[in-house]
Amino acid sequence: MEAQTDIPSEVLDSWFELLRIPSIGADAAHLDDCKKCAEWLRSRLDNDGFTAETIGDGTHPPVVFAERPGDETRPTVLVYGHYDVQPPDPLDAWISPPFEPVLVDGRVRARGANDDKGQSFALLSGIESLIAEGVQLPPIKVIYEGQEESGSTALTRIAPKLGQRINADVLCVCDTDESPDGRPAIVAGMRGVSHFTLRLKIGDHDLHSGLSGGWAQNAAREMCALLASLHGEGGRIAVEGFEDSVEAPDDATLKLLAESVGGSDEEFKRAERIGFHPTIEVNGVHSGYGGPGSKTIIPCEAVAKISMRLAPGQVPEECCRLVFEHLRARVPEGAEFSIEEVNAGTPGFRLPTESPVFALAKEILAKLDPRGPVFVWEGASIPVVSELARVSGAAPLLVGFGRECDRIHAPNETYGLDQFARARAWARLFFSAWQ
Repeated sequence: MEAQTDIPSEVLDSWFELLRIPSIGADAAHLDDCKKCAEWLRSRLDNDGFTAETIGDGTHPPVVFAERPGDETRPTVLVYGHYDVQPPDPLDAWISPPFEPVLVDGRVRARGANDDKGQSFALLSGIESLIAEGVQLPPIKVIYEGQEESGSTALTRIAPKLGQRINADVLCVCDTDESPDGRPAIVAGMRGVSHFTLRLKIGDHDLHSGLSGGWAQNAAREMCALLASLHGEGGRIAVEGFEDSVEAPDDATLKLLAESVGGSDEEFKRAERIGFHPTIEVNGVHSGYGGPGSKTIIPCEAVAKISMRLAPGQVPEECCRLVFEHLRARVPEGAEFSIEEVNAGTPGFRLPTESPVFALAKEILAKLDPRGPVFVWEGASIPVVSELARVSGAAPLLVGFGRECDRIHAPNETYGLDQFARARAWARLFFSAWQ
């Protein structure tokens, strides 16, 4: 195995080339960039000996699907990754342009450096190195999508149509984090995610705050009151029935969680809260004037973006219904209220830690770190994983090499060369281990 920081120059150049493509899947203005990125991946997989294709209707970022024959006596591995990235806003907070990758102090800074171009390309690079060396590999199938950050609309529609073509034994994903102490982490569960937009309108134009202040309804204030009603004291979710179906972790799971975070009670409480409980979060509120100086108005419209992280046991559609009923019951008289851009998403999941796939992963990861791996339960979501596992019949295996300092989804996202090299080494060990 190569040293932990040894990345061939061709691999680094290709990673940078991939990062330069502004593949913002949620923004229709970047659809052509997403198509370019998908074609870049398709061509590379084709050159690696895969039979690769892009699939789509031209209105959404395409899905890349590829397959490579291998030793049929060994388990088939389905690799999932996403090439779309979060919008880079706010642009003025970036130290350097978000789509011009730079290497500073052993870290690559760019949008997508980690999430997920860095992690997924490191995995692919590891597989490519084994192919180049003539190592006998298992049958491998690859899916890259361009909408992970915005609901996986195209892939959710396409996956069932692929049918037996994506049948596999193991679903390998590299889009998660190491443990806080730097040990490799096997993800044994993730929360689901739903999101939607709220719009509140009072009248058809803004009012003068002096002439109308004191008697006119203010859309911004009313929206704030609506949003505040979602939570009670200490941030507790106040939507009736929202948490009734949450499946609490058993004692064995909590014991493994305690082992993963060490002896800190505070860290345990944080990990337990993030891994096993749901959230309702306000992602953004927009109303009235936000420019320089002052504009003394009473805004007539307010918009809010909401997301929910769902614990195992919760049904996304039911959670949305409960929240929508809660909000509608509190809309002020005379206001127009709408719920738009609803994506109920997919549920959270929890995996059996005693599975044979996890046993093999633990053995392999001990070669990367003599301390061995830990199990973690992610608060984040990769919505399509549960759907891919259902359609393909594969056992999910999520092992990633991200860190909190990577600033994913924020300005100045980075990924360390050592992290990239560890992800690449994990791929080399994993795909050569299936004997």
